[in-house]
Amino acid sequence: MMNFNRRRFLCLAAGAATLPSIALAQSFPSRPVHMISGNAPGGATDIIARLVGEWLSRRLGQPVVIENRVGAGSSIGAEFVLRSPPDGYTLFLAASANVINTQHENVNFVRDSTAIAIVGQEPIILSVNPSVPAKTLPEFIAYAKANPGRLSMASPGIGTVPHVAGELFKLMAGVDMVHVPYRGGAPALTDLMGGQVQVAFMGPAASMSFIKAGKIRALAVTSASRAPLLPDVVTVGDFVPGYEASQWFGVVAPKSTPRDIIDRLNREINEGLADPRLKDRLEALGETVVARSSADYEKRIVADANKWADVIRTAKISI
Repeated sequence: MMNFNRRRFLCLAAGAATLPSIALAQSFPSRPVHMISGNAPGGATDIIARLVGEWLSRRLGQPVVIENRVGAGSSIGAEFVLRSPPDGYTLFLAASANVINTQHENVNFVRDSTAIAIVGQEPIILSVNPSVPAKTLPEFIAYAKANPGRLSMASPGIGTVPHVAGELFKLMAGVDMVHVPYRGGAPALTDLMGGQVQVAFMGPAASMSFIKAGKIRALAVTSASRAPLLPDVVTVGDFVPGYEASQWFGVVAPKSTPRDIIDRLNREINEGLADPRLKDRLEALGETVVARSSADYEKRIVADANKWADVIRTAKISI
């Protein structure tokens, strides 16, 4: 009898412990939700956060307030969110860069976050100064191999996705280029157009206007398939088998956020990605809209963390 009563007591106690989280999920949201962007206003991450936040505000019946907590490659914003209560009221508009920052930030993005929904992904664009004689990617690889250490490769900073995408290209294509990190994409592209550097790996938001104006030449995109914004430009993987380096944006919450809340937010965001009003605005930024389950997004985060950790270690990158 004592064993039976003890088992019954433990079951009742366990059930009682879940009541607060169930009640929280059922009443969510009862007040404004805050979505944190780790980047400055006006950038791609900030714009995507505002588009998703605007959609969620309508769907949830509560304001979604966008806050910019800038610094340390978005690690400050990530740390703020991942140390917040896991109640669904503080979210983070994450990017691929956050799985790289896991190598050095005070919280571990992979361990301390819960994936909600991936919003979109975009390629990095391999561009060159027009003075570079190579007109195609195979010609460029041959030219770089014939001139080891003589080409300078710009990126928006050490440890950024464009930087590690460039390092992965160097490793897989077998070319030697000197990495030149900048404090953002704008100064890197200015020097690329001026000829101070010859090559750059950069996102579409930063580089598309200069490509269209003929000030730089796009040779390839780093995604697995061609980019809608540059349908005539080949992928790196067309000539370097197995290469892929797209970057993504998505929404995450602190670890242990109730599953009912995660599922609700995933469902609402995915319905937004199917809505032409939101989908078209994201695609205008160069995003390929991706609607996935939270579990699929979680797998992508873990896979990218492992992939970029290998590149950082192999290329001896000091972040």
